[in-house]
Amino acid sequence: MLIPYRQALISIRNLLRSIYNTFSLFVKMNPTDNNESSEPPPFDPLQASVPVSYPIKTLEDLESRSYFDSFHFPFNKASVSLQSDKSSLADRPRILVCHDMAGGYSDDKWVQGGTNADAYAIWHWYLIDVFVYFSHSLVTLPPPCWINAAHKHGVKVLGTFITEWDEGRVIANALLSTKESAQMYAERLTELAVALGFDGWLINMEVKLDVGKIPNLKEFVSHLTQTMHFSVPGSLVIWYDSITVNGDLKWQDQLNAHNKHFFDICDGIFVNYTWKENYPKLSAAIAGDRKFDVYMGIDVFGRGSYGGGQWNTNVALDVLKKDGVSAAIFAPGWVYETKQPPDFQTAQNRWWALVEKSWGILQNFPRVLPFYSNFDQGHGYQFTIDGGQVLNNPWNNISSQSFQPFIEFSGDPSPNTIQVLVDFKEASYSGGGNITFKGTLEDNAYFTTRLFQGEVLLANLPVHCLYSVKSDGSSLVGLSLEFSSTMKERKSVLLASWGRTLLAMNPFLIKFSKVIMPCQVTRSETASGWVIQESIIAMNGYTLTEIHAVCYRSRPELNGLRLESGSNGKDNSLGRSPSEYFAMLGHITVKTSQQNSDFPPSTSWLVEGQYIKWTSGSLGSKTLSVKVIWKLKDGYASLFPEYHIYVEKLAKQADGEPGRMLEGVLEYLGMAQVDAFYVSDLAVPSGTSSLRFIIQVCNIDGTHQKLDASPSFQLPVEGS
Repeated sequence: MLIPYRQALISIRNLLRSIYNTFSLFVKMNPTDNNESSEPPPFDPLQASVPVSYPIKTLEDLESRSYFDSFHFPFNKASVSLQSDKSSLADRPRILVCHDMAGGYSDDKWVQGGTNADAYAIWHWYLIDVFVYFSHSLVTLPPPCWINAAHKHGVKVLGTFITEWDEGRVIANALLSTKESAQMYAERLTELAVALGFDGWLINMEVKLDVGKIPNLKEFVSHLTQTMHFSVPGSLVIWYDSITVNGDLKWQDQLNAHNKHFFDICDGIFVNYTWKENYPKLSAAIAGDRKFDVYMGIDVFGRGSYGGGQWNTNVALDVLKKDGVSAAIFAPGWVYETKQPPDFQTAQNRWWALVEKSWGILQNFPRVLPFYSNFDQGHGYQFTIDGGQVLNNPWNNISSQSFQPFIEFSGDPSPNTIQVLVDFKEASYSGGGNITFKGTLEDNAYFTTRLFQGEVLLANLPVHCLYSVKSDGSSLVGLSLEFSSTMKERKSVLLASWGRTLLAMNPFLIKFSKVIMPCQVTRSETASGWVIQESIIAMNGYTLTEIHAVCYRSRPELNGLRLESGSNGKDNSLGRSPSEYFAMLGHITVKTSQQNSDFPPSTSWLVEGQYIKWTSGSLGSKTLSVKVIWKLKDGYASLFPEYHIYVEKLAKQADGEPGRMLEGVLEYLGMAQVDAFYVSDLAVPSGTSSLRFIIQVCNIDGTHQKLDASPSFQLPVEGS
């Protein structure tokens, strides 16, 4: 994935990065209080430790299937599958995004999440068709967090197989020594993709080969494509423009006779970045009816790319869109790595706004019901469940991303307008984020902004819409649902907020087809200020196409109906001007009346501990490491998307039986997307007789099983 004149410098850079990342991995996995310098122990994937994602670095490990014997393998399985309607790529120009950042496997390698609230993430999935996880290791396996987030939004995920430099040439010669070896290694790659739940491979043979090896190279690419298609319908194998059909390492920057042989036997080509303005059109002519399978590279760092990348990435995108080919955006983490001002959140939204302006929206959601979003980006400074805060520390885990809103970037908003942002610093209703609306709004005005753009055909069942709001003074938030019929008839329905009567909604009647008041309004039991509103609507035969937030104000005489706002939980409205507006949207759920939230009783589950390790501490304290696993007793696979893990530390009673909970605290340990969670170095105070691990089951509509009804596992403390 390189351009020739930079090879030496990048080789040195990658070596240094590899050394640094490897050292960091060992240090984090094996923390020590000893200030004296010491060599970190080698990483042993067979030993129980904090679950991580990691690449395969040798052909021997690939051939032997040693990865499947790793302690970490079960944790690295993706839990979210692509919906069946996304198995085929759209018949239009597409956008592939190749994630290359600091050698890969940074904050995202911690499968159960990390502690960096400012960790890199992507949340503009509606502008992406294919996501490639890239590093300079031989076999780059995408961390499950990326697969889960991408699949949720309808985006395919590819791993990377790469050979480069002198070492890569030795590997390539062994790989391609015979037709049989080429087929065997292709089958190993397919096996990995199937086991981990991703959708294919980017093949980057960035070495010079003897021309005699080319037939076996073609066999490798062809066999990989065929086995992937057979095993994973809709999967992709994409060839990178590097080696030619004559075995020369020579980047073509276009599709032509030197690389088309490989294009013909796989699903597409990722063309090198240094193309000229007329190359996309020439490539499209060569590709014929497969022109959308030509992905012209754009290096966001700008290294020789047409238009210069960076804040001019859209210059190249405009050319590719005009010529009807696809785009391959390489290293969008440039925004994060180079610390673009004023902050990552703003710079990220600004950069992706350029992509949207050039190409428009590529993915639509919701597509099916139930639909749920709490706007979580996969990082934050606190974590809440149904309004109750369970974690008050910085965290990151891209797997926790909910469906991401289509918020338009407004640049520098005027003080007389409403600013819309995803806020992950204020206390949320669910997860780690919420949508905040703040600015100025007069009494008789309203402000609307797009949240989602979908395509859900509604049947004859009523649809229930629930959403949580925390607002200041007279600030109200409703939802506008846009519908379209088979006859192209459009209707706009306002689900109005409580705090204003239907009679007072008369000014809105001429702007919306229908105004519906909430049928139920409830305050959160666990957090002051949050109000959950539910409305019911029947639109049989219509398709739900858009969801908008509608900001407006209550009538002056109703201003006494204020909700608490702000992180301090107090009513701050008195300090605001009459036209000042502030409100937060915590979540949205859209489901039919038949889509309930029933959970299996706790007795339906089998929960147990494995790899139990006790370590004695001072004054009778201990630490515990244990792998907690759970499954349904009837043998059926669990269909629940995630689980929250807690622990109770129980003290011994006078009669010797475990009794009250120590310190009266239920400790939140983390979230799992698979049916296992590894607890590492849990502090167990002196006097603890047993530990009760609770597995809170979560449904796809955002509901959670009550803790006292959740499955659990009790572990006696060693020696107690």
